[in-house]
Amino acid sequence: MLRWAFIFLVLALIAGVFGFGGVAATSAGIAKTLFMVFVIFAVVALLVGLVTGKKIST
Repeated sequence: MLRWAFIFLVLALIAGVFGFGGVAATSAGIAKTLFMVFVIFAVVALLVGLVTGKKIST
């Protein structure tokens, strides 16, 4: 998921350089959303690992 966030971030930067404002804004929004979902999943996995004392393999 973090890979997709990075891909959309790069797409937004490239679109912004070439002047495609709508595409850049949409890609940046998707990148932000995916990154926040990734952070939430990482925090939940960390909390579950701390509470249960087991390692979570991905």
